[in-house]
Amino acid sequence: MRFLHVNMSLLRICALVKCLNRRSLLEKLTPRAPISECCQRCLSMRNSGARRQADTHLHLQRRNVSFSVRKTEDAKKRVVKQSQLLDVLEARIQQLQPDGIVELQKTKVEFLPTLTTKRHISSARTPTNTPQEKPDISPSPQTVTTLSSKSQPSRWLEKLFREKKSKLKRRKRLREKLQKKAAEQTGDEDIPKLPSTSYKTISIKTTAEKKNSKVQAAVSHKAPKSKPKNQKKKQPSSKDQLTNEELARLDEVQLRLIEQGSPGAFSNQPEHLLHTGEEAVGNTRSCIFSWLEACVFAGETERANNFLLSQYRVRSRRAVLDPDVYNIMMRVWAKKGTLNLIGRLFILMEEAGLRPNVGSYCAALECMGRSAQCSPRVISRCLTHMEKDGISVDDIFSQCVFRLDERDMVLKAIHTVQPDYQPTGNLTTSQSSTVLVKDFYTKRDTHQYPKLDFTRDELRERLKFQLNIEQACTVTIDSVEAVKPITKSMAKTRGLFLEQRAQWRKALLQAFREGKMILGKTNTKDFRLNLYPYLCLLEDNDYVDIMIQSFSTMPPSGESLMTLAKDLGTRVYTKYSVYQKYRNQMVEKLATIYSAYTDLLAKDTEACNILPREKWCKLETEHPSGPTLQGWESSWPHIVILELGTYLLDLMVKNLKINSDILSSTYERKCIPILYHMYAFRSNRQVGFIKPHPILIQMQQEAMETKLTFDSFVMPMRCPPLPWTSAKFGAYLLTPAKLMRSMDGASQHEELLERCQNLDPVLDSLNQLGNCAWKINKRLLDIIISIFNDRGSEKLDIPPPMSEAPKVPFFNPQDASHTASEKAHKKREVINARKKCNEMHSLRMDALYKLSIANHVRDEVFWFPHNMDFRGRTYPCPPYFNHLGSDVTRSILLFAEGKPLGPMGLDWLKIHLVNLTGLKKRSSLQGRLEYANSIMEDILDSADRPLNGKKWWMNADEPWQALACCMEIASAVRSPDPTQFVSHFPVHQDGSCNGLQHYAALGRDVIGATSVNLVPCDVPQDVYSGVAQQVEGFRARDAESGLKIAQVLEGFINRKVVKQTVMTVVYGVTRYGGRLQIEKRLKEIDEFPKEYVWEASHYLVRLVFSGLKEMFTGTREIQDWLTESARLISKAGHTVQWVTPLGLPIIQPYHRTRSQLLNSRIQQINLRINYDIKQSPDIMKQKNAFPPNFIHSLDSTHMMLTALHCYSFGLTFVSVHDCFWTHALTVDTMNKVCREQFVALHSQPILQELSDFLLHKYCSRLTSDRKNKMYLEDRRLMLLLAEVPQTGDFDLSQVKESTYFFS
Repeated sequence: MRFLHVNMSLLRICALVKCLNRRSLLEKLTPRAPISECCQRCLSMRNSGARRQADTHLHLQRRNVSFSVRKTEDAKKRVVKQSQLLDVLEARIQQLQPDGIVELQKTKVEFLPTLTTKRHISSARTPTNTPQEKPDISPSPQTVTTLSSKSQPSRWLEKLFREKKSKLKRRKRLREKLQKKAAEQTGDEDIPKLPSTSYKTISIKTTAEKKNSKVQAAVSHKAPKSKPKNQKKKQPSSKDQLTNEELARLDEVQLRLIEQGSPGAFSNQPEHLLHTGEEAVGNTRSCIFSWLEACVFAGETERANNFLLSQYRVRSRRAVLDPDVYNIMMRVWAKKGTLNLIGRLFILMEEAGLRPNVGSYCAALECMGRSAQCSPRVISRCLTHMEKDGISVDDIFSQCVFRLDERDMVLKAIHTVQPDYQPTGNLTTSQSSTVLVKDFYTKRDTHQYPKLDFTRDELRERLKFQLNIEQACTVTIDSVEAVKPITKSMAKTRGLFLEQRAQWRKALLQAFREGKMILGKTNTKDFRLNLYPYLCLLEDNDYVDIMIQSFSTMPPSGESLMTLAKDLGTRVYTKYSVYQKYRNQMVEKLATIYSAYTDLLAKDTEACNILPREKWCKLETEHPSGPTLQGWESSWPHIVILELGTYLLDLMVKNLKINSDILSSTYERKCIPILYHMYAFRSNRQVGFIKPHPILIQMQQEAMETKLTFDSFVMPMRCPPLPWTSAKFGAYLLTPAKLMRSMDGASQHEELLERCQNLDPVLDSLNQLGNCAWKINKRLLDIIISIFNDRGSEKLDIPPPMSEAPKVPFFNPQDASHTASEKAHKKREVINARKKCNEMHSLRMDALYKLSIANHVRDEVFWFPHNMDFRGRTYPCPPYFNHLGSDVTRSILLFAEGKPLGPMGLDWLKIHLVNLTGLKKRSSLQGRLEYANSIMEDILDSADRPLNGKKWWMNADEPWQALACCMEIASAVRSPDPTQFVSHFPVHQDGSCNGLQHYAALGRDVIGATSVNLVPCDVPQDVYSGVAQQVEGFRARDAESGLKIAQVLEGFINRKVVKQTVMTVVYGVTRYGGRLQIEKRLKEIDEFPKEYVWEASHYLVRLVFSGLKEMFTGTREIQDWLTESARLISKAGHTVQWVTPLGLPIIQPYHRTRSQLLNSRIQQINLRINYDIKQSPDIMKQKNAFPPNFIHSLDSTHMMLTALHCYSFGLTFVSVHDCFWTHALTVDTMNKVCREQFVALHSQPILQELSDFLLHKYCSRLTSDRKNKMYLEDRRLMLLLAEVPQTGDFDLSQVKESTYFFS
């Protein structure tokens, strides 16, 4: 009876759904009423179709209205209620369906589309009896937000959750009862299963068994009937079933998920299936959006309007248009005060099934505010319809992005009907939901935020200087290369070069104008987006300057076409963004707010306990009028930047020419191009290259020009950077910058950040790092430049000039006097020589750029704005010169603010010097201090005579930083009172294999914690030396047994050989990568026989992995759990996501690579895209990257926590990932904060919270269809995620007392 009852219930549900679908179909096929204000083309389209229904209510309501009116509230509620009911019915189908019945095809139930997803209205132009193509219209974000906020969870769904919860509890009680009975019985008798628990044998059944399984699953309290004797019973394999214990754990996990939250919070559908249509539409939409904005900026309003209408007329192309695209033209008509044209766009949007968003109504109200003849009744009607669409007046001012005087015009229109209305400010104080920083934001009475050593007037002058730099977009500086006497040949070449540059500029300008004219005459009605509007954004000379700058910095070996195209397109976009900010009058408002913002930073103002982000947001709220500073900037699609870049590159290749006899009259005179387009193979792929002609290279070398031109964002900032207040605002004043670095074209990171509720702790830590002021160590810089201009020094990491490069031997492959082996040998020599020359040139230019930038700001104070990668690791934005660079660049950087050494400062300087030498890694701090005192003579000699004395500093691991420290110590000890000596020198505290420290803390692994100095010890424990000793023990054992390679390695295994592999194992290095690392170390040992390098590296990497597995058992278990979790998640079609303890959302952007062809004028470019969410995840990359990325996210969280709390103590703090920098005076305070925050971080249930998040994200809805191939995989994933690795007995509080945790 129950079986029949279940089937009847399902049939009734299916019948009701079909009835609703028929009703929806009838509503869709109903002809629409005409709109009086519609354009003639729209009327002609309707007249050619079905008859009008002029007497409908909709027609009467729309008559003589200049903008469209939406459906009635009752209709909207009815559709929402229907969708809610169908959600309940779908859930009820799953609940009522017995486990054994698998034939019911639930997919045949068609669900009525809700108002938020599809409001397609059939056009009268299409006959009603022909099937119509239904475009997949993606709702705007505002639409989804509005409707989702209205539709509350149904009480039916809540009832279903309660029933499921009670069902799981009944199962649990029954299981406990069975176990109790089993325990009471004696002997080895088999305990028969009750019929009610027979469903727990989950297996993949054959077709012959399905009929029997139906009956057995339907009967709940009767004993199962025995099968006929002749029926064969197939035993399911262990791979195709779950045990009773696993099923019991599944029930417990599901019960916990229900208790923690709604199971329907996340979709179990693979992301690449969810976004297949949406992402494809989104790419096209972003191209259209940027193209229309470019047209409007360039004054091509008619072109933009015609294109929008042509897109709308084709039903298949109409689907890619969203409200934001229509809003571009609405803003144009609003500026002109043409309300009737805005009304037509409202009508077009409704015909396309779109709901107007906040921006749409904002444009309408702006237009009404500009029109003096606008009736208050029209404004009131607009506000009424806006409220019906779920948009309040406050939403307009809190969500819209205003330009020029748009905000004032909107407010003027609203004041016409609501004179007393005032927009409410959206300023909220930081109330982080994260436990880790709750006290930081709520208890500020003792905070002492640092000030800068500048007055308000000085900071405001620096603001003007930085604005001028960013407005120009480029900076030209002097090169540090030695200025040689100008010879006649040099003067002649410079003159020729100057003359040729003028000719090239003229040729490029003419070709650019001709090409733009041709593109401007193309018809936009063919639906193709050409480059014409992008070529009208700047002055013609600006494009020419960008092209000239590009080929002037091209290396002699050439550059890939993709890189050059990207650089060209990015420079155009950057300059366009700057121009846009000036045109929208944003710069004036920015300067006004920044001037007030300096009150927080200047030394001549009162101290306050407000953070930079909070101060800036408060100032923005106090200056509401004028343009909005945040959120208006939209980036161009990567494909547009490349296409624009290749177009400009094609102009350069075709029009930049030179006479072949310009340097020597012996050559035949003819006009030849100075740039060549060629192809080269890179990793078995054919890549397009642009290479300069040898004549151009020779001219550049002989001219020896003394100027370098950089983009403005390459240079350090001359004023404190803008505080990050959101994911789209911060860092530079005018130059666009990203909060999170990502691959070109990837958008999933930005979308996650925009949806994130609270990024305040992350933003505040980035602001703290960016507010650190720097200056140059001028004495050390002069020494480095002198060596650079002499002959360089490979030992000191100063690359030699190109005159020291090996000569490329001449080789003629057609020479018959050489044998085949000799030709092959000669060819290898040529290849190696060219490779060496290219490497030397690259290193030389890199050093030249860094030293030239440092020399340019040698007398200035500057700042490095910061952003982060997708794991949360922070980086300075300027790419060349920063404190994350090499030993050379770190050595010439000093804190701009100086602090007295205090009683312990000089000791910390000496300990830091010994750390830089790398000589006393196993010694205690006291031992290092004593060693420093014993070599004081060498220290002072190095400081006084760095190039002519004993040169002790040159043997250090970090020689230039060691020399800088020697100079600081010498100055301090020679001062009258070393404790009062003002030091600007940064002292480092480095984590002891920080990745393994986090693993040991996660697993509470006592042995691992001891190895990485989480436990207090008298002397530091060196994990690298420990692994080396263990490997040596394995080697000695194998050598005794007669293994040849073990005998060869005797005496060669040391700390340096294994260090890199041990360090990177925690970050996911494979055995192959580890073998390459060890091979490189063995090759550096001159005495080791080179014929055994390959075999020895294979042998050693195996021993290193074995040794680590024995030393860090807890680490390996956690790493395996993370790896297997990522494998199953990605196998199910999902990308791995998680949230850091500070609330930063992280997603791994690894998808299967797809190819996309870009047809440019110069060549076809095959783009290899591995971040496309339409593609399924790359399982190998997802699983291998999850453990290291997760650990990176933890060490970045620890760094951010330390930065925030150091800021509250008034410390100067910067970091290089797991290496923390501060003044010598405040090292002890920073060490205390660092340890406390590490303990606070790992006192949180990090792995359990990760497990809960992953379960809710990926296991909230398990498929109930046993035919589905993911039926078992989903349940195995749930079991794995719920089974968090066990932890050990390590007492985490011991870290606070560990001297060598960071040292």
